[in-house]
Amino acid sequence: MGFFDKIRQGLEKTKKNMTVQLNAMIASFTKANEEFYEELEETLIMADVGVETSLEIVDRLRRTVRQEGYTKSEDVRRALEVIMVDVLSVGDDGLKLDTKPSAILVIGVNGVGKTTTIGKLAMKFKSEGKKVLMCAGDTFRAAAAEQLTVWAERASSDIVRHEEGSDPAAVIFDGITAAKARGADIVICDTAGRLHNKSNLMNELQKIRRVIDRELPDGDLEILLVIDATTGQNGLIQAKQFKEAAGVTGIVLTKLDGTAKGGIVFAIADQLKVPVKYVGVGEKAEDLLEFDKREFVEALLK
Repeated sequence: MGFFDKIRQGLEKTKKNMTVQLNAMIASFTKANEEFYEELEETLIMADVGVETSLEIVDRLRRTVRQEGYTKSEDVRRALEVIMVDVLSVGDDGLKLDTKPSAILVIGVNGVGKTTTIGKLAMKFKSEGKKVLMCAGDTFRAAAAEQLTVWAERASSDIVRHEEGSDPAAVIFDGITAAKARGADIVICDTAGRLHNKSNLMNELQKIRRVIDRELPDGDLEILLVIDATTGQNGLIQAKQFKEAAGVTGIVLTKLDGTAKGGIVFAIADQLKVPVKYVGVGEKAEDLLEFDKREFVEALLK
């Protein structure tokens, strides 16, 4: 099953809400008037696209329809599709992991699916013939290392872990050292999602980032922020905080199959200027999909 089919299946809840409303509105288009644009704005905002991004999309559509003189609903649909794809075009959708070893730092609050995402990524890389090492850098959450160990066994990958409460940066250091010694292609590092307060968490992430930069000065590094799609605009607020603290090269949007909205994809890309690189549309390892913005928009609008 390809991305288009999987995303359509995974977006079933979104399609029953956002997609149905958008398509009904566009299908009824007969002429460009403010009522049409206001309804479109409202639909996008209700779908978690966000106020600023919704206004931008509708304003661009208004200008295009006026300039091109569109009067047919299919022309309006195609114009909206082009605009929505462009909003998502904020960087390279793929991962840059060309050095050996390369590193992936996975960040985000507790409960968004960080550990599961790491496991699914490890299985994907393993199936491509890559040697993966996991690093249990979340030493604060009880059983986090045990959870990651289960995924390491499933993916037939090595894992480096310390005792609960250990210094996370020390775990990452040992993980990178082990990855070099064992000839690993990719080291995937888990991190804490919550400490005693937000500043402690962000300081810890900055410390981990410094260790990686020091130990892999010429290595490729992807910093993936995992966001739960069902949290909507709250996820966007989290993303801004993590981006400031650790830098973010890509977004992994999990639980997209569990929301009737799904528009948060556009808000994240537009507001953060960071590309969505993976989306989760189910529990299975193969349900973590490499993001294809054109097929995603097509699945929404057709």
